[in-house]
Amino acid sequence: MTVQRKTRGRTLPLHLLLIGVGALMGIPLLYAVISGFKSTDQLSRNPIGLPDPWVTGNYTDILASGDFWRMVGNSTLIAVATTVIVVAASALAAFSFARFAFRGREVLFTLFTMGLMFPFAVAALPLFLLLRSMDLLDNPLGVILPQAAFGLPMTIIILRGFFRQIPGELEEAATLDGCGPLGFFWRVLLPMARPALGTVSVLAVVTSWNNFFLPLLVFNEPTWWTIPIGVQQFQGQYSQDVARVFAYLVLAMVPALAFYSVAERQLVGGLTAGATKG
Repeated sequence: MTVQRKTRGRTLPLHLLLIGVGALMGIPLLYAVISGFKSTDQLSRNPIGLPDPWVTGNYTDILASGDFWRMVGNSTLIAVATTVIVVAASALAAFSFARFAFRGREVLFTLFTMGLMFPFAVAALPLFLLLRSMDLLDNPLGVILPQAAFGLPMTIIILRGFFRQIPGELEEAATLDGCGPLGFFWRVLLPMARPALGTVSVLAVVTSWNNFFLPLLVFNEPTWWTIPIGVQQFQGQYSQDVARVFAYLVLAMVPALAFYSVAERQLVGGLTAGATKG
């Protein structure tokens, strides 16, 4: 009993801290959800209380809008395409950096890591001019390719660390079985790296979904607007109807939150596997 009490006494501050952090993150989200069921008049008269009556039209009107679903589809297309490109390219690059010894390997890897220190805002003007010269403005590739390029450094760093921890004996055994480097990469390394691949995929999807500046830079026509741009435009259009803006913000967050809740175990599993493997 004494040991249990000591253990509880040590873990109690941590539990309280976690509860505090959860409340700090969850209360604003809950407030936004409830505020979306109010009218703007209710928000001004009773900003904290429950809606009376509940106004479901704020949500249903947005869900019935074709523009909203078009932007959801655009964001999904761009996020999936970006993730496929960045994960495929990073996996091959990380495999080369992790399993092959060649002259200049560390220098080249350092160049990739330096990409983490390169802010996107610095590249905005040159990137815009480059995309315009390539006729990629108002084209989803104008967002997908730069997003993939900016996602390479972090993804390569994560995958390289994981690939380096795969025992060399497995590669030797695969070679004896007649497996070449690409065969080992495809048949052995990638199946073993599923947790790490899942982790970088989740990060790539969430990063792409939340990206605002690049789509704003590339897309002038509403046809290819993504959800973050839609939030900005909706907020400007309904600046006086705060409750409706709250409803739009909540619905814009739902797909990303749903995806993260489904992929949370994969994300945590990949991070812990990378930290403890070996």
